Amino acid sequence: MAAADTCPKLASCGCSFLLKLEALGAVGVLGVHGRDGSPIPSQCPGSSLAAGSGDAVVLALYGYEAMHTGDLSFQKGERMKVLEESGEWWRARSLLTGHEGFIPSNYVARVDSLETEEWFFKGISRKDAERQLLGPGNVTGSFMIRDSETSKGCYSLSVRDGDGAVKHYKIWTLESGGFYVSARSSFETLQELVQHYKGQSDGLCQRLTYPCCVPRPQRPWEKDAWEIPRESLRLERKLGAGQFGEVWMATYNQHTKVAVKTMKPGSMSVDAFLEEANLMKMLQHDKLVRLHAVVTREEPIYIITEFMEKGSLLEFLKSSEGHKQPLPKLIDFSAQIAEGMAYIENRNYIHRDLRAANVLVSAELLCKIADFGLARVIEDDEYTAREGAKFPIKWTAPEAINYGSFTIKSDVWSFGILLTEIITYGRMPYPGMTNVEVIRALERGYRMPRTEHCPEELYEVMMRCWRSRPEDRPTFEYVQSILEDFFTATESQYQQQP
Repeated sequence: MAAADTCPKLASCGCSFLLKLEALGAVGVLGVHGRDGSPIPSQCPGSSLAAGSGDAVVLALYGYEAMHTGDLSFQKGERMKVLEESGEWWRARSLLTGHEGFIPSNYVARVDSLETEEWFFKGISRKDAERQLLGPGNVTGSFMIRDSETSKGCYSLSVRDGDGAVKHYKIWTLESGGFYVSARSSFETLQELVQHYKGQSDGLCQRLTYPCCVPRPQRPWEKDAWEIPRESLRLERKLGAGQFGEVWMATYNQHTKVAVKTMKPGSMSVDAFLEEANLMKMLQHDKLVRLHAVVTREEPIYIITEFMEKGSLLEFLKSSEGHKQPLPKLIDFSAQIAEGMAYIENRNYIHRDLRAANVLVSAELLCKIADFGLARVIEDDEYTAREGAKFPIKWTAPEAINYGSFTIKSDVWSFGILLTEIITYGRMPYPGMTNVEVIRALERGYRMPRTEHCPEELYEVMMRCWRSRPEDRPTFEYVQSILEDFFTATESQYQQQP
């Protein structure tokens, strides 16, 4: 076994790396090998297991201790034969112990895939690569190889530079199966390419040091646990109280930290909620808060979601930590929310209540959209009546206020208002104005003016979101592209070849 190197900020990161770069065996069809020396087949490396493949062997990327009846415990590096694939939990047999059970599919990778390399990140976007490389535990020279967004079947090398930026390099593929970043240095395998640039920068911005350090992925939610017993939850700390109930930090079955939203009795129809919740749980994206389970047999209804350590974006922005966030981070928050909304847009869904209070923040300062679709099933008259005290007038598009016309374009309007919350660190929109005054002002064509610290380009995005005709407002996909490249619009996506 190769000697183990350890991530230099192991304590803050919670992960370790076994850099087995000296184990570069014979060259396979594509000239690429997994950790165990097995050649990768001639397909796009890193592809997931074929549907229904009952004979695939996977390698454990992390250790797992069985949490539920029927689970299979395993150690990092253990091999297992997949017997059945079903969603996020696969049935497998350990080739070490012979035991069978269910395993979390995001804890394993096929033995002959690039995903067994700790520097390979499958399916990650350029922007998320930057977020992760600039995150806790990473240093100058931290790197990853990922699938190229622009060239299907190709790869990109992303490296953290000394100036706090991330540089991206396209990895070119030779017809013979080799790889190169610069034409003067080609390699038969990606492992050889990594080993070369770990020894010297050779034209890159930095010599490669450690694979990108990321937290262990979340375990998938318990298989088939949708309607769960109320007694399986222990409510531990009240996180806040909203218009329709309270939010608690809780523990599920004594082992999983979750957030529980308790709905005030009478605030919604159980049948209507369950119908909407079944749609909500199908929306799965890393910029959306994950809906895990519900308790609906009796009131109060409980909604169980993933736990987000730093609470709502609104409260975070108002905190001392939030006030320290520089403009680029505020723009990044905006881009993350736009990405989540672009997914909702693509799925032909509508949020209906998009604002900073309904966006949550993780320990790593990642934003996730919460409460999508929930507004549709609220039955409180103070909310459903558009003149009611609980109706979020200041975030709502004119056509939704006047005619109840909620569409993805009314969500775009709300996003423009949310941008003002972010850039002002949580200030109430239309400061000093009542709801009635806001409605009358909008009828006259009034729009909030640009604040002192809001860049002109960001204000232009807001004004596009606030166009009177819904069809004239931009798509979330377009807004996402503008915000993700807000500071790099004039730069080339990739560095020039060294």
